[in-house]
Amino acid sequence: MASRPDTEDFLSLFLNDTPLMDVRAPVEFTKGSFPEAINAPLMNDEERHRVGICYKEKGQDKAIELGHQLVSGDIKAQRIEAWKRFAAQHPDGYLFCFRGGLRSRLTQQWIRDAGIDYPLIKGGYKALRRFLIDSLEELVEHSEFRILSGRTGTGKTRVLQALPNPVDLEGLANHRGSSFGRMVTPQPSQIDFENRLAVSMLKAHHLKGGVIYLEDEGRLVGRCALPERLREKMSVSPLMILEQPMEERVEIIRQDYVEHMVRDYRDRDGEEAGWLNFHDYLLSALDRIRKRLGGERHKQLRALMELALQRQQQGDLSGHDDWIRSLLEDYYDPMYDYQLSQKKGTIMVRGGPDEIIEWANNAN
Repeated sequence: MASRPDTEDFLSLFLNDTPLMDVRAPVEFTKGSFPEAINAPLMNDEERHRVGICYKEKGQDKAIELGHQLVSGDIKAQRIEAWKRFAAQHPDGYLFCFRGGLRSRLTQQWIRDAGIDYPLIKGGYKALRRFLIDSLEELVEHSEFRILSGRTGTGKTRVLQALPNPVDLEGLANHRGSSFGRMVTPQPSQIDFENRLAVSMLKAHHLKGGVIYLEDEGRLVGRCALPERLREKMSVSPLMILEQPMEERVEIIRQDYVEHMVRDYRDRDGEEAGWLNFHDYLLSALDRIRKRLGGERHKQLRALMELALQRQQQGDLSGHDDWIRSLLEDYYDPMYDYQLSQKKGTIMVRGGPDEIIEWANNAN
């Protein structure tokens, strides 16, 4: 098989979901990497730390020498095996380190010595990250957005997925964007979120083109912050207002935050621990908005929620409807109506899911 050249065609890497082997240390990978990257480090955190100190105190040559001492014998053999496995599973992939320098060239050399030519990304993580930051800024500046808005529980995310060219901010942040929005799996780091967002925007622009549809979000989606310029642009973009009757909204909230969440917790933690963790998730989400609810209303809602959880254990989910309806009517709806009154974007359409989807398909 002919060897492939090293690359700096960053756009095609991201548009094609090219598999990437990140040979930086785990601590660097955890801070932020790319959607298709897998961590197969040249050095673990401790080894990297020691080599870093040596580099500062004694210079590059001594640091390289120490690196070779630390990663040798069985340790070196195991790491080469992991790289060979990645190369065999992903013959179209690339490897990278922080700057495309020493670590990726050494990895490349060791794999070559083991009989495999595997290309690297010129400039490494730093160049890829810079490309995504610049691309996102440019796309935000030059793209046309339409914002799907609507009261809590109208099922905006479901409708968003059916629109012509959506970018799902909540999906990218792995959070539903409210006090109850936490998922069973953790959120990405801020850098990972920004990288995912940039890749999604690139795909929306290059693979689909035209208007990009986004769900109305605040500054934070859980603990992931939207880029300031994106927020500014969203705040003045045309709006589509999704409307649903109260009963439908109560049902959507019950499905998303009760039925699906208890299932996800049980899938992750087992029957009993899953139930206890779900129970804690629901009550602590309500406790987080206690100040805004006021002590008395929080107390009433908590009593309703505890009663609903008891009934749920008997197989009856309908008790949840009481606290859901009360929370929507008394807390989320007034807050949404105020926020909508502050928006500068023109309202293009109001209606149920079918009307919004049909309007967007015709407008596109």
